[in-house]
Amino acid sequence: MPNFYRALGDSTRRHILLMLKQGNKTQKEIVEAFDISQPAIKKHLNILLEEKIISESLNGKYRIYSINLNMLQIASQEMLQFIGELLDDRLLSLKNYVEKGEFSDEED
Repeated sequence: MPNFYRALGDSTRRHILLMLKQGNKTQKEIVEAFDISQPAIKKHLNILLEEKIISESLNGKYRIYSINLNMLQIASQEMLQFIGELLDDRLLSLKNYVEKGEFSDEED
């Protein structure tokens, strides 16, 4: 499963994804949208590729990047499930406190 937090934990990578939301882009188009070096952009692209959030194809000498919507959907569902479980634990703790006066602040 992709590490959604790693992929989206940086504003540059989030901006790259917003660009790709509009359609496939070449590496050159992505680099030109930022005020950082091509090697720095390539590192960000590699992280998104490693997490399978984007895919890469070759068209002649150009690398074309696109969003992997299926993997992005899986990652977002995983994140929502994780957040739901956290909230369920907090609600159960609140319920126990209200009903029995018991408070547990256990951290996993």
